[in-house]
Amino acid sequence: VQLQASGGGLVQPGGSLRLSCAASGRTLSGYTMGWFRQAPGKEREFVAAITWISWSAGRTYYADSVKGRFTISRDNAKNTVYLQMNSLKPEDTAVYYCAADSTGGLWVETKMYVYWGQGTLVTVSS
Repeated sequence: VQLQASGGGLVQPGGSLRLSCAASGRTLSGYTMGWFRQAPGKEREFVAAITWISWSAGRTYYADSVKGRFTISRDNAKNTVYLQMNSLKPEDTAVYYCAADSTGGLWVETKMYVYWGQGTLVTVSS
């Protein structure tokens, strides 16, 4: 599975961005998808994850720091996962990575995800 993240950029505090993660090489059916971020000088941290369920949108889980502001979703027909980010704060500044796991669990640990995209930079600044 190859993952391509996009949609990052510069946004003012309080603004919004939508990140996309497009997959190629195989379908994402059955894969849990996650978003992680890494700020300068910090470790990569979990942001959000969504499982795959054929008859529904999938189960989701969020880090406390983004709960209520970020929304993860997936379009199985387009083989794409999204991260809608609202009410952005300067502390959300980081490189955002998408990742995929084939076990179907709802994981927050980076080690559980086998496939990773290249990252897209989000900068929140006035």
